[in-house]
Amino acid sequence: MRVSTRVEYGLIALTDIVINSENGESVSAPDIAKRQNISHKYLEHILLLLRQAGFISAQKGLKGGYVLACSPDKITLSDVLNALDQNILADMDTVEDPEALGFVINDCFWGKINQSLNRYVQGLKLSEFANECRNRSSKNWDLYVI
Repeated sequence: MRVSTRVEYGLIALTDIVINSENGESVSAPDIAKRQNISHKYLEHILLLLRQAGFISAQKGLKGGYVLACSPDKITLSDVLNALDQNILADMDTVEDPEALGFVINDCFWGKINQSLNRYVQGLKLSEFANECRNRSSKNWDLYVI
């Protein structure tokens, strides 16, 4: 499955904010852009979408940036994906003739994949997702060389 860069970068940016604002500190857009190798201008557009969806809020000032507007335990990945692209979790378009092969394939294959994806992202909290990402990208690997 391919998703738009808006969805990909939005999920990256929001996860970065969760991980780097744990002590209540704000996270600046330039810091996110540099850490995640995302265009600062494009990131600002994505952060605006995340702000409009109510996931983050902006703090002005010298130590300004972005913080979560609510607990990551209250945000599902489904919420995030729908805020960034309303078509990603939408039901598949169907062919008018229910006996046509295209309809059957959409229903039997793509429909089931879409249902599975929906169940997965509706049950996954942003906090759980961020913890898994933090654990998998940890730079504190023990290295044993022979």
